Amino acid sequence: MNSVLAFNLKDIQLGQDPTKTLGGTYSTASPLISIILKDSLVIAGIIFLCLLIFGGITFIMNAGGGDPKKAGQSKAAITNALIGFAVVLLAYSIIQIIQIITGLNILNSDL
Repeated sequence: MNSVLAFNLKDIQLGQDPTKTLGGTYSTASPLISIILKDSLVIAGIIFLCLLIFGGITFIMNAGGGDPKKAGQSKAAITNALIGFAVVLLAYSIIQIIQIITGLNILNSDL
C-alpha cells in the first residue's frame, strides 16, 4: 500500500539506519516533493473551483443591484481565479518539460 502524505507505521525504524529518512524508507526528499507537487494540482483545482463559484454567485447577485463597483470586483475575482489556475497549469507543464529534457523522474517517483 502506498501512503500519500502519511507514513506506514511498519516502515518507521527508529535508530536502525541513519541513511534512511522520511519514515525510514526513503533516502532523499524527492518522493515527498513528488507527493506535494501532485497534491498541489488537486488543491489548486479545488481553490479555482471555489473562487469561480464564489465570483459567479457574487456577480449574479451584484449584476441586478446596479452597482458597477461590486460587479467589477466579481469580474476581477473570476479573472484572478483563471489567471492563477493558468499559472499552476503552466508550472506543471514546465515540470513535465524538465522531466522530458533531463530524464529526471520528478512527478512519478517510486513510492
